[in-house]
Amino acid sequence: MTAGQQPAGLPGGLLGKLLAAVRAEFRADELVIDLRDPVFGGKPCLVGGCERTAIGHGLCQGHRQRWAAAGRPDVGEFAASTDPRWRKDAPLTMCQAPGCRYGVTRRSGLCARHAGAWERAGTPDLRTWLSAQHGGVPATAPADCMISGCELWAEPRAVLCYAHARTWREHGRPPAARFAADRASDPVLLHERIRLDGLPAQLKLEVQYALQRRHDERAGKAPPFIVMIMVRFLAGSGASSLLELTEQQWREAFGKKKSNALALLAWSRRQVADLAEGTGWDAEYPRDAWQMHRLGFDGRNVLDFSRIPQQQLKDLAKRWIRWRLATGLGLEAGGVRPLRVLTRLAAFLHGRGITGTDGISRAVLEAYLADLRAAFGGRSEHGMHVGTTGVFLTAVRQHGWAPGLPPDAMIFPGDQPPRAERLPRALAGQVMAQVEQPANLSRQENPAYRLVTIILIRCGLRVSDALKLPFDCIVTDDSGAPYLRYRNHKMKREALVPLDDELAALIRGQQQQVLGGYAAGVVLFPRPAKNPDGKTPVSSSTYRLALYRWLEHCDIRDEHGQLVHLTPHQWRHTLVIYSLPGV
Repeated sequence: MTAGQQPAGLPGGLLGKLLAAVRAEFRADELVIDLRDPVFGGKPCLVGGCERTAIGHGLCQGHRQRWAAAGRPDVGEFAASTDPRWRKDAPLTMCQAPGCRYGVTRRSGLCARHAGAWERAGTPDLRTWLSAQHGGVPATAPADCMISGCELWAEPRAVLCYAHARTWREHGRPPAARFAADRASDPVLLHERIRLDGLPAQLKLEVQYALQRRHDERAGKAPPFIVMIMVRFLAGSGASSLLELTEQQWREAFGKKKSNALALLAWSRRQVADLAEGTGWDAEYPRDAWQMHRLGFDGRNVLDFSRIPQQQLKDLAKRWIRWRLATGLGLEAGGVRPLRVLTRLAAFLHGRGITGTDGISRAVLEAYLADLRAAFGGRSEHGMHVGTTGVFLTAVRQHGWAPGLPPDAMIFPGDQPPRAERLPRALAGQVMAQVEQPANLSRQENPAYRLVTIILIRCGLRVSDALKLPFDCIVTDDSGAPYLRYRNHKMKREALVPLDDELAALIRGQQQQVLGGYAAGVVLFPRPAKNPDGKTPVSSSTYRLALYRWLEHCDIRDEHGQLVHLTPHQWRHTLVIYSLPGV
């Protein structure tokens, strides 16, 4: 493919969009990473004098390997005593045979040539065998390795010694002269560079665009060595665009390689697809599957209308759900649940051969009500389907979206199934006493999760609201009394809850912890990984897993001695019950 051409079968205009979108600093064959970059860089290695990026236990890749090989001693002591140079930076080991300057390739400390001779001799005592070797230099002296400062010979029919040739292969086989020049002139190692010169023209632009988006979004890290795993895979795939395969096809082709690189590949394809297909209602509404992040909603939710076989009903469903979302309803109430209801209704109508709204009579709806009763038997899902179907039919009639809808196509209040009486969800006093015991609370090792638990117990917040608390969540009244300020996401409004002095002090301590890891606090409980700016909070699923492990460890039991399974939302009910007068 020549410059300016776009691979066949791809969305029209993608190449032009890429050329307009990719900034100059990312439109390069090689990106040299600044250690301080919050997305591509990281914290420096703890070893004094080592300027490489830490990847685990505060150590760079080389020193972490050396630390593990040493038996994982105390990290601080190891960092203070070890050589700051990587093994690859130190002088390379030379073959032990007299006069031989080939690099060591075997554990015996010999080059491939002498190791083969020693093995053919039956692997006698190595020192004795070496003392009997003479004339180790080949008749024609090999060329020196072209890396400046390397004292080893280049391997036969090569320009690099064994170790440097292996590093060269690991990093995509760049031109040898450039590889040697990089090693000699720049202290930044190849694993801290991103090389894209091996990719086809458009695929290179797509990867550059994805890296630019990763940098701008700052929602997750992308270390260069992970990026290069992806780049080398793409270079060997024969593809000229990320859009040539679906995300699932890329996953299958990638296989069991490093999962972080696969995640980056899938994320990159989504970014390019978003650019190619456009965002906003004008681009998304005509499609049968709405990518909701393209419409400004969080997450990767998809509203899939393709399972509604009747075209008229599908069009009405899309129009109604867009209207609901436009009025400010959340994605779950405005889109996910209504679509689930209409998809089931459409399947029922399809089974009866009904292809349009003109066939939805009261008699058909009564048959559907019976079908719902048989399927859900009075559970909460039953009432949701009945009520949402009625709201949909009312909206269609009110807006005049389907003039052919029969006048009797209505759901009446009496069609709603009776709501089952629920038992109180508050926790018993003896259960709460066990939960709140200081000894039990201290067993939750993560102090941030422990604080979330205390906030849920004492303030009655929903889990999602507690985890999304802003960094500056404490306000005071005129008398100096502290209050917790939070966003009630369900009610879409700000709210205040009074705080006791102990809880206020714990929250201020968490604020100091956040400032220790981030230049400025954004949320009170930032996700610990893949969160360069601290703006992404801990997920509800992560906290719940930690909570249930903690409860199991505490061995909380009811009055019958049975293990108690509780949910975080029960603390909200418990606070309400025990706050009532006379309780």
